Amino acid sequence: MTKSERGFTLVEMLISLMIFGMLSAAGVAILAFSVRAQGATGERLDDVSSLNRLSAALSADLAQATLRQTRNESGDLLPAFTGDSGSNASPMLRLVRAGWSNLDDARRAGAQKVEYRLANDTLERIAYPMLDGADPLPPAALLGNVRQVGLRYRIDGAWTDRWQGTPRAPLPQVLELSIVRTDGTAFRQLFLVGSGYRPTVKAADAG
Repeated sequence: MTKSERGFTLVEMLISLMIFGMLSAAGVAILAFSVRAQGATGERLDDVSSLNRLSAALSADLAQATLRQTRNESGDLLPAFTGDSGSNASPMLRLVRAGWSNLDDARRAGAQKVEYRLANDTLERIAYPMLDGADPLPPAALLGNVRQVGLRYRIDGAWTDRWQGTPRAPLPQVLELSIVRTDGTAFRQLFLVGSGYRPTVKAADAG
């Protein structure tokens, strides 16, 4: 038998199999890392989208806040804007906003009563189909994994933890939102309330 007709020796086969196994293991490890990285990136992007959705919803609601009072299911008169200090209250924020689009020409007002609350670590927005005496629509989840929410309200340079409004100033000028996530991450954002809104001061109150 000539040298060219000889096959691989047992040692050469073992070495070849060892090299093939190492390359296969490295390929599997790289693939697993890529899958984990893609999953983590997808979760992060979803979380950023949720934060943007919350910011957009709250910005739109607060910018179009109106002075329209409403009544609850029992007929009790509610202020146009009420706010608590945060997640200990349900709802922690209630207001009436204008600019509710009516694409199907339904028989309803162009303003809408909305509430915000924290339920089961999820920040929710609750809308009402009618301004007075109606049951709420199903809540819309805006942001999950929320441990705590803090709210403050600013009027004429002063901050307060709660807002009920007065005839002189029924709406605050600025709302501060502070959120702590379940992983400890925190962020803070300020929102203008009622674009162009200015409290009306009567002559009798100016003194």
